[in-house]
Amino acid sequence: MTRLYSVGIGVGTQNGKEEWLEVFYPKPLLNPSEALVNAVAKASGYHKGNQALPLASEQLKALANELEGAGESEYAALVSTMQGSKRPLVATLLASNEAPTSVPEAYLKLQLLSHRLVKPHETNLTGIFGVLPNVAWTNEGAIDPTELVQRQLQARLEGRVLSVDCVDKFPKMTNYVVPSGVRIAHTARVRLGAHLGEGTTIMHEGFVNFNAGTVGKSMIEGRISAGVIVGEGSDLGGGCSTMGTLSGGGNLIISIGKECLIGANGGVGIPLGDRCTIEAGLYITAGTKLALLDDQNNVVEHCKARDLAGKSDLLFRRNSLTGTVECKTNRSAIALNEELHAHN
Repeated sequence: MTRLYSVGIGVGTQNGKEEWLEVFYPKPLLNPSEALVNAVAKASGYHKGNQALPLASEQLKALANELEGAGESEYAALVSTMQGSKRPLVATLLASNEAPTSVPEAYLKLQLLSHRLVKPHETNLTGIFGVLPNVAWTNEGAIDPTELVQRQLQARLEGRVLSVDCVDKFPKMTNYVVPSGVRIAHTARVRLGAHLGEGTTIMHEGFVNFNAGTVGKSMIEGRISAGVIVGEGSDLGGGCSTMGTLSGGGNLIISIGKECLIGANGGVGIPLGDRCTIEAGLYITAGTKLALLDDQNNVVEHCKARDLAGKSDLLFRRNSLTGTVECKTNRSAIALNEELHAHN
C-alpha cells in the first residue's frame, strides 16, 4: 500500500444514536510511513480512500503487534495504552487531502493544524461546518444538545451539577492540543484548528479561530479571524480585529506580515506586507479611501486600500484635522507612484 496523507488513532464521544460528536487524536500523523499505514490498514480492515473505521479492543492488540513488528515501537506503545478504553475508538485514514465528510475526518484535520503539522490553508476544510455537529461542551465532556436535559437531570439526582461551558461546533484547542512554547491567558478564546507558532502569547482579550493563527513569535490581544495568518514578530493590540473569510473578507486571504502592529481597537481587511502599522482605532477595509503620502508628507494621489494590499513599510493613520485616512510610506514620490501603478 502506498503512503497516505494522514493517519490518526483516536478516542471520541458518540451520542445515543452512535453518531460521532468529537474525536481526540493523541498523535495525529502527516505523511505516515508505509510500514505504519500497512499495519493500521491490516488491523482496521482499511482498503482505500478516506475512511473512519471503528476499532474494537481485540483489534487494538493486533494493531499494537503489527506496529511493533513494523518497527513503529513508539506508536505501538501509544496504541497499547488505549486498550480497555470505555469510549469508542476509531482509526481514521486519509488517502488524500480532500474535504472532510465525517466528524472523525474533520477532527483529524483540525488537530493537524493545532499540532503545527500543517499551516492554515494547507489542508482542505471545505464544508466543515456542515460536517461538524453542534455540541454542548461540559465538565463531563461532549454531549448532544438533544440529550442535555436528561444528562443534567441525572447529574442533579446524583448530587452533581453539570456545567455547560458553551454550545458550539468547535471545542477549545487546549482540550486537545497544547503546543509547545505558547502562552494562552484565556483558553476558551482559542478554537481547535488554530495554529499557534512557537513563542506566541494570546492575552485575555485575544481570540484565534480555526484555520488561522501565527507562524512565529507574536503578541495577540486582538482577534485573528478564520483564515488569517499573522507573521513573525507582529503585535495585534487590544480589541483590534482582522477580517477573515467568515467575517466579511470573502475568499480573499487576509495575512499580516512580519513585525506589523495593529493598534488597539483598530482593524484590517486587506493583506499587509511586512513592518506595517495601523494606528489605534482605525479600521482599514478594501474600499477605504486613502490619501497616499510620500516620505516628505506630500500627497502623491488618492487610492483605495486594496491598491496597497501586500505592500510593506506602510503607516495607516487618520488626519486629526481633516478626518482623512492617510497612508504614509518611507518611499519617495516617484518610487511610490511607480510601485503603486506597476500592476494596475
